[in-house]
Amino acid sequence: MVAVPSLGPDRPTLAVLGAGVMGETVLSGLLRAGWSSDQIVATDRREERQRELTDRYGIVMLDNLAAAAWADTVVLVVKPQDMTELLAEISAALTPTSLVVSLAAGVDLATIEGGLPQGTAVVRVMANTPAQVDEGMAAISGGAHASDAHLERVTEILIATGRVVTVPERYLDAVTALSGSGPAYLFFVVEAMIEAGVHLGLPRDTATELVVQTMLGSAKLLRETGEHPTVLRERVTSPGGTTAAAVRQLEDHAVRSAFLGAIEAARDRSRDLAAASRPSATPAGSAS
Repeated sequence: MVAVPSLGPDRPTLAVLGAGVMGETVLSGLLRAGWSSDQIVATDRREERQRELTDRYGIVMLDNLAAAAWADTVVLVVKPQDMTELLAEISAALTPTSLVVSLAAGVDLATIEGGLPQGTAVVRVMANTPAQVDEGMAAISGGAHASDAHLERVTEILIATGRVVTVPERYLDAVTALSGSGPAYLFFVVEAMIEAGVHLGLPRDTATELVVQTMLGSAKLLRETGEHPTVLRERVTSPGGTTAAAVRQLEDHAVRSAFLGAIEAARDRSRDLAAASRPSATPAGSAS
């Protein structure tokens, strides 16, 4: 039998149910931020993955029911289609003081609360992949029974991997489209710029270094100066110069409009996925 860590009442405990890429990102970020391995447990269906995480981080791997019963905060990092089954599995293990945090895209608070005992505190999170390098952007929304203290606890957990904002749940589809999917848009632009550099005769590795550092430096400049992006863009765009010629091409090809349309399409798809994830009837697990 696996030995479960025994901690004092004043030390927070956390269980990551579904330690895939994002689940590992959360637990590794907490360890880097000063949590100890005996404060965190995790679950995964694959034995090979369980051994890998134990060897890498020194954490205990449990089954979902045992992990949910042990931790103060239970983080759900599963595919949307697996959420209903997971909620039914862990429902009996939760206590009135348990906090459930969902990182599952497209599964709304009502669906999660409906699969758990009445009164369970739930916080929904929309995170993104730069959390893997501690530069993530997460938005959180509290459910009907989540207090300010619960939101503060989730913020403290996620701040280990980047920045956190609190928003009403009605904004999460827009957040998904903007920052959740946002890294893909930027990688798309980076791809295009690198290909342009190669087309202009630069070696690919040189073009890659030029573009990646330009992207990184521009983001840092935007954050640290706090100036509007239009102001910063205009400083680079001399009248009649090279940048002006390039920006004219982007405007002629309606790139700004294309981005707006793309982000609206992502927002709409997020809404569709959320609707598809809702059960047609209230799950049996909703009874306390």
